[in-house]
Amino acid sequence: MTAPLPSGAGVAALDRAGLEDWLARRGEARFRASQIVRWLYARGVATYDEMTDLPAALRGALAEELPLTPLVLEHRAVSRIDDTRRYLWRLADGATVESVGLPAGDRLTVCFSTQAGCAMGCSFCATGQGGLSRDLGPGEMAEQVRRVGEDFGRRVTNAVAMGQGEPFANYDATLGALRLMNDPDGLGIGARHLTVSTCGIVAGIERFAAEPEQFTLAVSLHSAVQETRDRLMPGVRTQTVSRLRAALASYAAATGRRPSVEFALIAGVNDTPAEVDALVRFCTGLLVHVNLIPVNPVPGADATRPDAAARVRDALVGAGVEATVRAERGVDIEAACGQLTQRHAAGEA
Repeated sequence: MTAPLPSGAGVAALDRAGLEDWLARRGEARFRASQIVRWLYARGVATYDEMTDLPAALRGALAEELPLTPLVLEHRAVSRIDDTRRYLWRLADGATVESVGLPAGDRLTVCFSTQAGCAMGCSFCATGQGGLSRDLGPGEMAEQVRRVGEDFGRRVTNAVAMGQGEPFANYDATLGALRLMNDPDGLGIGARHLTVSTCGIVAGIERFAAEPEQFTLAVSLHSAVQETRDRLMPGVRTQTVSRLRAALASYAAATGRRPSVEFALIAGVNDTPAEVDALVRFCTGLLVHVNLIPVNPVPGADATRPDAAARVRDALVGAGVEATVRAERGVDIEAACGQLTQRHAAGEA
Protein backbone atom coordinates (compact mmCIF):
# COMPACT_ATOMS: atom_id res chain seq x y z
CA MET A 1 0.00 0.00 0.00
CA THR A 2 1.34 3.43 -0.87
CA ALA A 3 0.18 6.94 -0.04
CA PRO A 4 1.70 9.48 -2.46
CA LEU A 5 3.46 12.63 -1.40
CA PRO A 6 1.52 15.90 -1.51
CA SER A 7 2.07 18.01 -4.62
CA GLY A 8 3.90 20.69 -2.63
CA ALA A 9 6.67 18.38 -1.38
CA GLY A 10 9.24 20.29 -3.46
CA VAL A 11 12.82 19.12 -3.83
CA ALA A 12 12.32 16.61 -0.99
CA ALA A 13 10.27 14.49 -3.40
CA LEU A 14 13.33 13.93 -5.62
CA ASP A 15 16.38 11.74 -5.35
CA ARG A 16 19.57 12.48 -7.28
CA ALA A 17 18.21 10.83 -10.44
CA GLY A 18 15.08 12.97 -10.20
CA LEU A 19 17.19 16.10 -9.86
CA GLU A 20 19.22 15.11 -12.90
CA ASP A 21 16.02 14.61 -14.92
CA TRP A 22 14.69 18.01 -13.83
CA LEU A 23 17.97 19.69 -14.77
CA ALA A 24 18.13 17.91 -18.14
CA ARG A 25 14.65 19.14 -19.04
CA ARG A 26 15.90 22.67 -18.44
CA GLY A 27 19.04 22.11 -20.51
CA GLU A 28 21.30 22.35 -17.47
CA ALA A 29 24.53 20.39 -17.09
CA ARG A 30 24.39 17.11 -15.19
CA PHE A 31 27.07 18.21 -12.71
CA ARG A 32 24.63 20.74 -11.26
CA ALA A 33 22.93 17.82 -9.48
CA SER A 34 26.14 17.16 -7.54
CA GLN A 35 26.27 20.78 -6.45
CA ILE A 36 22.63 20.78 -5.32
CA VAL A 37 22.95 17.47 -3.44
CA ARG A 38 26.07 18.78 -1.70
CA TRP A 39 24.35 22.00 -0.64
CA LEU A 40 21.22 20.20 0.59
CA TYR A 41 22.63 17.17 2.40
CA ALA A 42 26.32 17.81 3.11
CA ARG A 43 25.91 21.46 4.06
CA GLY A 44 22.22 21.71 4.96
CA VAL A 45 21.51 25.17 3.57
CA ALA A 46 18.14 26.76 4.29
CA THR A 47 17.68 28.71 1.02
CA TYR A 48 18.65 28.38 -2.62
CA ASP A 49 20.29 31.82 -2.41
CA GLU A 50 23.03 30.20 -0.32
CA MET A 51 23.97 27.92 -3.25
CA THR A 52 26.46 30.45 -4.49
CA ASP A 53 28.04 28.30 -7.22
CA LEU A 54 24.70 28.01 -9.06
CA PRO A 55 23.64 30.62 -11.63
CA ALA A 56 21.06 33.07 -10.31
CA ALA A 57 18.52 32.01 -12.95
CA LEU A 58 18.82 28.37 -11.88
CA ARG A 59 18.43 29.30 -8.22
CA GLY A 60 15.28 31.19 -9.10
CA ALA A 61 13.85 28.26 -11.05
CA LEU A 62 14.61 25.88 -8.21
CA ALA A 63 12.91 28.13 -5.68
CA GLU A 64 9.82 28.41 -7.89
CA GLU A 65 9.48 24.80 -9.02
CA LEU A 66 11.21 22.79 -6.28
CA PRO A 67 10.79 24.75 -3.05
CA LEU A 68 12.76 23.77 0.02
CA THR A 69 10.48 22.17 2.62
CA PRO A 70 12.67 21.58 5.67
CA LEU A 71 11.57 19.42 8.57
CA VAL A 72 10.40 21.35 11.61
CA LEU A 73 11.51 19.93 14.96
CA GLU A 74 8.40 19.64 17.12
CA HIS A 75 9.90 17.75 20.04
CA ARG A 76 13.16 16.20 21.16
CA ALA A 77 13.62 13.74 24.01
CA VAL A 78 16.97 12.63 25.42
CA SER A 79 17.56 9.41 27.32
CA ARG A 80 19.16 9.92 30.72
CA ILE A 81 20.56 6.40 30.45
CA ASP A 82 22.48 6.32 27.17
CA ASP A 83 21.97 9.67 25.34
CA THR A 84 19.65 8.07 22.78
CA ARG A 85 17.59 10.90 21.26
CA ARG A 86 14.08 10.75 19.85
CA TYR A 87 12.86 13.41 17.42
CA LEU A 88 9.37 14.36 16.31
CA TRP A 89 9.41 16.20 12.96
CA ARG A 90 6.58 18.10 11.28
CA LEU A 91 6.58 17.93 7.48
CA ALA A 92 5.52 20.69 5.10
CA ASP A 93 1.93 19.41 4.84
CA GLY A 94 1.52 18.97 8.60
CA ALA A 95 2.19 15.22 8.71
CA THR A 96 4.56 14.10 11.47
CA VAL A 97 7.26 11.42 11.66
CA GLU A 98 9.87 10.34 14.16
CA SER A 99 13.51 9.34 14.05
CA VAL A 100 16.02 8.21 16.65
CA GLY A 101 19.73 8.91 17.16
CA LEU A 102 21.75 6.12 18.78
CA PRO A 103 25.32 7.01 19.80
CA ALA A 104 27.72 4.20 20.65
CA GLY A 105 31.43 4.97 20.98
CA ASP A 106 32.67 6.33 17.67
CA ARG A 107 29.45 5.31 15.88
CA LEU A 108 26.25 7.26 15.45
CA THR A 109 23.31 5.33 14.05
CA VAL A 110 20.12 7.04 12.91
CA CYS A 111 16.85 5.13 12.75
CA PHE A 112 14.75 7.00 10.17
CA SER A 113 11.15 6.76 8.98
CA THR A 114 10.09 5.96 5.42
CA GLN A 115 6.37 6.66 5.84
CA ALA A 116 4.22 8.80 8.12
CA GLY A 117 2.50 6.05 10.05
CA CYS A 118 2.29 2.46 8.86
CA ALA A 119 -0.32 0.20 7.27
CA MET A 120 1.13 -3.12 8.47
CA GLY A 121 -0.78 -3.15 11.76
CA CYS A 122 1.65 -5.31 13.78
CA SER A 123 -0.07 -6.04 17.09
CA PHE A 124 2.90 -5.12 19.33
CA CYS A 125 3.98 -1.95 17.47
CA ALA A 126 2.78 1.55 18.40
CA THR A 127 3.37 2.99 14.92
CA GLY A 128 0.70 0.92 13.20
CA GLN A 129 -2.01 1.83 15.69
CA GLY A 130 -2.62 5.13 13.90
CA GLY A 131 -2.55 3.72 10.36
CA LEU A 132 -0.78 5.19 7.35
CA SER A 133 -0.83 8.91 6.53
CA ARG A 134 1.51 9.04 3.51
CA ASP A 135 4.81 8.05 1.99
CA LEU A 136 7.92 10.15 2.53
CA GLY A 137 10.09 11.46 -0.25
CA PRO A 138 13.82 10.65 -0.55
CA GLY A 139 14.78 14.09 0.70
CA GLU A 140 12.50 13.85 3.74
CA MET A 141 14.25 10.62 4.73
CA ALA A 142 17.77 11.90 4.08
CA GLU A 143 17.07 15.12 5.98
CA GLN A 144 16.09 13.16 9.08
CA VAL A 145 19.52 11.56 9.07
CA ARG A 146 21.33 14.82 8.37
CA ARG A 147 19.47 16.72 11.08
CA VAL A 148 20.14 14.07 13.73
CA GLY A 149 23.85 14.19 12.92
CA GLU A 150 23.71 17.97 13.15
CA ASP A 151 22.08 17.77 16.58
CA PHE A 152 24.81 15.44 17.85
CA GLY A 153 27.50 17.57 16.21
CA ARG A 154 29.11 14.55 14.61
CA ARG A 155 29.09 12.47 11.46
CA VAL A 156 26.40 9.80 11.07
CA THR A 157 28.12 6.44 10.49
CA ASN A 158 25.07 4.19 10.11
CA ALA A 159 21.43 4.63 9.13
CA VAL A 160 18.56 2.15 9.33
CA ALA A 161 15.13 2.36 7.73
CA MET A 162 13.61 0.98 10.90
CA GLY A 163 11.45 3.89 12.04
CA GLN A 164 7.84 4.41 11.04
CA GLY A 165 6.55 2.72 7.92
CA GLU A 166 7.27 -0.27 5.71
CA PRO A 167 10.22 0.69 3.46
CA PHE A 168 9.33 -1.73 0.65
CA ALA A 169 5.82 -0.26 0.46
CA ASN A 170 7.64 2.95 -0.56
CA TYR A 171 10.45 1.20 -2.42
CA ASP A 172 11.62 3.75 -5.02
CA ALA A 173 11.75 6.65 -2.57
CA THR A 174 13.53 4.54 0.04
CA LEU A 175 16.20 3.48 -2.45
CA GLY A 176 16.55 7.08 -3.60
CA ALA A 177 17.09 8.13 0.01
CA LEU A 178 19.70 5.43 0.60
CA ARG A 179 21.54 6.65 -2.46
CA LEU A 180 21.48 10.24 -1.18
CA MET A 181 22.90 8.98 2.11
CA ASN A 182 25.54 6.91 0.32
CA ASP A 183 26.41 9.66 -2.20
CA PRO A 184 29.84 11.25 -1.56
CA ASP A 185 28.18 14.56 -2.39
CA GLY A 186 25.42 13.79 0.12
CA LEU A 187 25.92 12.17 3.51
CA GLY A 188 28.76 9.86 2.43
CA ILE A 189 27.67 6.84 4.50
CA GLY A 190 29.06 3.51 3.28
CA ALA A 191 26.51 1.24 1.59
CA ARG A 192 27.11 -1.61 4.05
CA HIS A 193 26.23 0.79 6.86
CA LEU A 194 22.79 1.52 5.37
CA THR A 195 20.08 -0.97 6.32
CA VAL A 196 16.49 -1.51 5.24
CA SER A 197 14.22 -3.30 7.70
CA THR A 198 11.11 -4.85 6.14
CA CYS A 199 8.15 -6.78 7.54
CA GLY A 200 8.94 -9.36 4.89
CA ILE A 201 7.60 -8.04 1.57
CA VAL A 202 8.91 -10.81 -0.69
CA ALA A 203 8.79 -8.82 -3.94
CA GLY A 204 10.79 -6.06 -2.25
CA ILE A 205 13.42 -8.50 -1.01
CA GLU A 206 13.77 -9.97 -4.48
CA ARG A 207 14.13 -6.51 -6.02
CA PHE A 208 16.54 -5.38 -3.31
CA ALA A 209 18.81 -8.36 -4.04
CA ALA A 210 19.30 -7.07 -7.59
CA GLU A 211 20.36 -3.53 -6.60
CA PRO A 212 24.01 -2.74 -7.42
CA GLU A 213 24.88 -1.27 -4.01
CA GLN A 214 25.81 -3.39 -1.03
CA PHE A 215 23.01 -2.14 1.19
CA THR A 216 22.06 -4.34 4.15
CA LEU A 217 18.76 -6.17 4.72
CA ALA A 218 16.88 -6.88 7.95
CA VAL A 219 13.60 -8.82 7.98
CA SER A 220 11.03 -8.86 10.78
CA LEU A 221 9.90 -12.44 11.33
CA HIS A 222 8.53 -12.55 14.90
CA SER A 223 7.24 -16.09 14.42
CA ALA A 224 8.09 -18.98 12.11
CA VAL A 225 4.65 -20.48 12.79
CA GLN A 226 2.29 -19.21 10.10
CA GLU A 227 -0.78 -18.83 12.32
CA THR A 228 1.14 -16.95 14.99
CA ARG A 229 2.83 -14.67 12.48
CA ASP A 230 -0.51 -13.90 10.81
CA ARG A 231 -1.91 -12.88 14.19
CA LEU A 232 1.09 -10.75 15.11
CA MET A 233 1.63 -9.22 11.64
CA PRO A 234 -1.73 -9.02 9.82
CA GLY A 235 -0.37 -6.70 7.15
CA VAL A 236 1.82 -9.45 5.67
CA ARG A 237 -0.54 -12.42 5.82
CA THR A 238 -0.08 -12.95 2.10
CA GLN A 239 3.71 -13.20 2.56
CA THR A 240 3.89 -16.79 3.79
CA VAL A 241 6.68 -18.08 6.00
CA SER A 242 7.77 -20.56 3.32
CA ARG A 243 7.94 -17.86 0.62
CA LEU A 244 9.84 -15.57 2.97
CA ARG A 245 12.38 -18.27 3.77
CA ALA A 246 12.90 -18.96 0.07
CA ALA A 247 13.37 -15.22 -0.57
CA LEU A 248 16.02 -14.99 2.16
CA ALA A 249 17.88 -17.97 0.74
CA SER A 250 17.79 -16.43 -2.74
CA TYR A 251 18.90 -13.05 -1.40
CA ALA A 252 21.94 -14.54 0.36
CA ALA A 253 22.84 -16.60 -2.74
CA ALA A 254 22.56 -13.58 -5.04
CA THR A 255 24.40 -11.07 -2.85
CA GLY A 256 26.69 -13.10 -0.60
CA ARG A 257 25.43 -10.94 2.27
CA ARG A 258 23.94 -12.12 5.57
CA PRO A 259 20.53 -10.55 6.29
CA SER A 260 19.32 -10.06 9.85
CA VAL A 261 16.16 -11.73 11.10
CA GLU A 262 14.41 -9.54 13.67
CA PHE A 263 12.44 -11.44 16.29
CA ALA A 264 10.49 -9.58 19.00
CA LEU A 265 10.05 -12.03 21.88
CA ILE A 266 6.62 -11.96 23.53
CA ALA A 267 6.00 -14.03 26.65
CA GLY A 268 3.67 -16.96 26.05
CA VAL A 269 3.26 -16.11 22.36
CA ASN A 270 6.44 -16.81 20.43
CA ASP A 271 8.85 -17.98 23.14
CA THR A 272 7.25 -21.40 23.73
CA PRO A 273 9.20 -24.59 22.96
CA ALA A 274 7.14 -25.18 19.79
CA GLU A 275 7.75 -21.61 18.59
CA VAL A 276 11.47 -21.81 19.31
CA ASP A 277 11.73 -25.14 17.49
CA ALA A 278 10.00 -23.59 14.46
CA LEU A 279 12.40 -20.63 14.55
CA VAL A 280 15.41 -22.95 14.69
CA ARG A 281 14.05 -24.96 11.72
CA PHE A 282 13.40 -21.75 9.77
CA CYS A 283 16.94 -20.46 10.28
CA THR A 284 18.90 -23.70 9.97
CA GLY A 285 20.66 -23.76 6.62
CA LEU A 286 20.08 -20.04 5.99
CA LEU A 287 22.83 -17.41 5.96
CA VAL A 288 21.19 -15.17 8.58
CA HIS A 289 21.86 -13.48 11.89
CA VAL A 290 18.97 -13.48 14.37
CA ASN A 291 18.38 -10.37 16.46
CA LEU A 292 16.28 -11.31 19.49
CA ILE A 293 14.39 -8.30 20.87
CA PRO A 294 12.44 -8.63 24.13
CA VAL A 295 9.22 -6.83 23.24
CA ASN A 296 9.05 -3.23 24.39
CA PRO A 297 6.06 -1.83 26.30
CA VAL A 298 3.44 -0.24 24.05
CA PRO A 299 0.17 1.25 25.37
CA GLY A 300 -2.83 -0.80 24.26
CA ALA A 301 -0.75 -3.80 23.17
CA ASP A 302 -1.23 -7.07 25.04
CA ALA A 303 2.42 -8.07 24.87
CA THR A 304 4.51 -9.04 27.88
CA ARG A 305 8.29 -9.13 27.97
CA PRO A 306 9.68 -12.65 28.36
CA ASP A 307 12.48 -13.99 30.54
CA ALA A 308 13.46 -16.39 27.78
CA ALA A 309 15.77 -14.35 25.54
CA ALA A 310 18.96 -16.14 26.61
CA ARG A 311 17.29 -19.55 26.27
CA VAL A 312 16.11 -18.78 22.73
CA ARG A 313 19.54 -17.44 21.79
CA ASP A 314 21.23 -20.57 23.15
CA ALA A 315 18.87 -22.82 21.17
CA LEU A 316 19.75 -20.99 17.96
CA VAL A 317 23.48 -20.92 18.61
CA GLY A 318 23.38 -24.59 19.52
CA ALA A 319 21.89 -25.30 16.08
CA GLY A 320 24.67 -23.33 14.38
CA VAL A 321 22.65 -20.14 13.82
CA GLU A 322 24.21 -16.75 14.65
CA ALA A 323 22.03 -15.03 17.25
CA THR A 324 22.28 -12.17 19.74
CA VAL A 325 19.95 -10.43 22.16
CA ARG A 326 19.67 -6.79 21.17
CA ALA A 327 20.81 -4.32 23.80
CA GLU A 328 18.03 -2.01 24.90
CA ARG A 329 18.36 1.63 23.91
CA GLY A 330 16.10 4.57 24.66
CA VAL A 331 13.34 2.68 26.48
CA ASP A 332 12.98 5.48 29.04
CA ILE A 333 11.95 7.90 26.24
CA GLU A 334 9.88 5.34 24.30
CA ALA A 335 12.43 5.32 21.47
CA ALA A 336 13.04 1.57 21.30
CA CYS A 337 11.80 -0.86 18.64
CA GLY A 338 8.05 -0.70 18.20
CA GLN A 339 7.57 2.37 20.37
CA LEU A 340 7.58 5.16 17.78
CA THR A 341 4.28 6.96 17.32
CA GLN A 342 3.50 10.42 15.98
CA ARG A 343 3.16 12.29 19.23
CA HIS A 344 5.38 13.94 21.78
CA ALA A 345 7.65 11.52 23.61
CA ALA A 346 8.45 11.46 27.28
CA GLY A 347 11.68 13.04 28.42
CA GLU A 348 13.32 16.41 28.17
CA ALA A 349 12.64 18.72 25.25
